[in-house]
Amino acid sequence: MTSAPSGARVRFAPSPTGMFHVGNARSLLYNWVLAKQSGGTLVLRVEDTDAERSKAEWVQGILDAMAWLGCGPDEYEGPLFQSAYVQHHRDAIGKLLAAGRAYYCDCAREQVVSRTGSEHRGYDGFCGDRGLGAAPGRAARFRTPDEGQTVVRDLVRGEPTFDNATIEDFVIARGDGSPVFLLANVVDDMVMGVTHVLRAEEHLSNTPKQQLLWQALGHEPPVWAHAPILVNEKRQKLSKRRDRVALEDFRAEGYLADAMRNYLMLLGWAPSGDREIVPWNDIVAEFRLTDVNPSPAFFDVKKLRAFNGEYIRALSVEDFISVCQPWLRGEFTPWQPEEYDEGAFAAVAPLAQTRVAVLGEIVAMVDFLFLPEPPADEAAWTKAMTGEARELLGEVVAAFEDITWEADSLKRTVEELGAARGLKLGKAQAPVRVAVTGRTVGLPLFESLEVLGRERTLSRLRAAITRLG
Repeated sequence: MTSAPSGARVRFAPSPTGMFHVGNARSLLYNWVLAKQSGGTLVLRVEDTDAERSKAEWVQGILDAMAWLGCGPDEYEGPLFQSAYVQHHRDAIGKLLAAGRAYYCDCAREQVVSRTGSEHRGYDGFCGDRGLGAAPGRAARFRTPDEGQTVVRDLVRGEPTFDNATIEDFVIARGDGSPVFLLANVVDDMVMGVTHVLRAEEHLSNTPKQQLLWQALGHEPPVWAHAPILVNEKRQKLSKRRDRVALEDFRAEGYLADAMRNYLMLLGWAPSGDREIVPWNDIVAEFRLTDVNPSPAFFDVKKLRAFNGEYIRALSVEDFISVCQPWLRGEFTPWQPEEYDEGAFAAVAPLAQTRVAVLGEIVAMVDFLFLPEPPADEAAWTKAMTGEARELLGEVVAAFEDITWEADSLKRTVEELGAARGLKLGKAQAPVRVAVTGRTVGLPLFESLEVLGRERTLSRLRAAITRLG
């Protein structure tokens, strides 16, 4: 197991153009862990040069997502903004042009296709020796070597090798003089002293071009590492248009940050032993880039959900009550704020904790406690209120009026009443559950009735009898 580099300076460089992708979250975590291991620095660079799509609220979204994952302002340098480094980008372009490592080009794409006879061929180098000067509409292209190979030393993928003859003379500045992302990305890393570039596999094809730029500008290239792409169940690369990929959505559903962090770190890497639920400190101690599997990693939402359930069950009851509060007191709860009862929730919290996989499920689990009437579910009503349901509920009401109001007594009573009608407990309690909670499944019924109280329970049972009558 190779040890972490000493004093690595890594960067996380998201674009503020949309929701925070889980792939970005995985890249952040890998870089953050590498910085922590090496006693180095994580730089947050916001790549905001796409002025039309970059928005301040997305920048805040990046900061909020990082903080939720545990990577707050004390954990990184920045945020630095790519737009503040435009002069550095222009200086680098000027240096390459002056050294003959770049040249101006006035070719339109149609002209290149006409010369090469193919829409799929890259640029043919036509302007390389024309000696064009700067002029409106002329792009600047980097002059790639015609011979030899560019070897990318990658901590995850070994040494991918690219024939220079297959790398076209690529654009580094557009016709209006603005630097392209490829050039800006390299220059930013140089100016910011980045020593290790750890990112997703989709950027690997750009790496030989960027390595050539590093060398042409007189700098030693960084250490590269390209983590595997994330794919869905069909082995397709995750798409924000098709798949659930926004970290904000998972957070809103009630996924815990610790669970998300643990799961994302395992997309491409495995800890020692037969473990999956791993404390963060153990992950920081054990993670090695050289152990990352380069094969595509399946982002399995079902498995993430199971992870989250494990983390929820591992909380203390007090912590579980605390993390549920946004769903119990938030503006979208189906009950009024004054209807929420802290004591009632505390009483059922241990029962609910073992039954929810995401915190958002807590609302449907306990809403019957706080709503004036049980939630309406016609399918549940139709399923449970059959046969002798009305007569059974009448007997339950009579028995419940003066019984000791404890879960065991309530259960024993319903069990006996059901047995007298040839019903097992599951069948006998079904109409009681639906009458009181509105649903066919939920928390243990008799513990729920004990918390709800005699008066409200009897009121709901009598309302059900009236409806059946």
